[in-house]
Amino acid sequence: MADLLVTQVRSGIGTKPKHRGTLRALGLHGIGSSNTLPDRPEIRGMIARVPHLVRVEAADAASAKES
Repeated sequence: MADLLVTQVRSGIGTKPKHRGTLRALGLHGIGSSNTLPDRPEIRGMIARVPHLVRVEAADAASAKES
């Protein structure tokens, strides 16, 4: 199963409380923070709730950029 690299690119300040909670559930704590998560329907659903606040990449593609 593939992994996703989720990075917060916009602030959660001023957004709905559910959006801020979703960011926390994704393990994001502020602009620039990122987390590697499994590519599962539950995670995709959380990402679909806050697409305007996060950037999503395949984790293997992101690690290739770092090398």
